[in-house]
Amino acid sequence: MEKSNLKILLLSAFFGIFFIQNTLAQSYNDEKTSLGNFIKRMYKASPFEGVKIVEDYDNKYIISVLSLEKSGKSTSILTRIAQTKAQRQVSTFFNGAVITSEFIIKTTEEKVDSAHVKTTVETIEKIKENSVGFVNGLELLTNFDLENGNRQLLIYIKKIEQEVN
Repeated sequence: MEKSNLKILLLSAFFGIFFIQNTLAQSYNDEKTSLGNFIKRMYKASPFEGVKIVEDYDNKYIISVLSLEKSGKSTSILTRIAQTKAQRQVSTFFNGAVITSEFIIKTTEEKVDSAHVKTTVETIEKIKENSVGFVNGLELLTNFDLENGNRQLLIYIKKIEQEVN
């Protein structure tokens, strides 16, 4: 084979591999964009927060939707808080949580005069939630400001590997 034909063949192979790789990357981004737009429409039709399982034709995803108040927080701090909360939501969804509740009733009496006593009753409820587990691989799918502009909605996603039977 001549050198010029070999160069053309190698160059064609290189551009073919580059084209295929670039097409696959665009396909993944297009898929994420379409999924993000679908979930946005779903949220606007019926607002929700928390964890949901979403399916398309070929894949299953777990999404974590949360809103945070923006005031006084930089974008990096807001993103870090949202990432941590999204991981907690998904971990609780998969691993469960132990919730304990404590109800405290505090009564105080104050003597107003010799004939009257003023009683004040204060109730305090303490609720604790403990969950153990870790979820990695959550990525920010999309985020947008809510109507009032003070809150931002963030949607995190993770593809769920389907079991092969």
